[in-house]
Amino acid sequence: MPELNHTQLANLAQEVRQRLELSQAKCAAELEVSFQGVNCWGNGRTNPLSRALKSIEYQWHQVGTGEDLCVKYFAE
Repeated sequence: MPELNHTQLANLAQEVRQRLELSQAKCAAELEVSFQGVNCWGNGRTNPLSRALKSIEYQWHQVGTGEDLCVKYFAE
């Protein structure tokens, strides 16, 4: 699996959040992280910690979407 740069990770985090129809505040609450953290991910200033990435992945699979995002971000 290729490693994502800040911009790609920011775009992925935004797309997943938008598909789940979560505001940044709601996303932060569901992932048990700060609003500032989610905001920084979306702006590409920081990357989510591995714990948050696992939570994002879990939520993503819960709604049954994301195959196209896997291809877009993780295709080799």
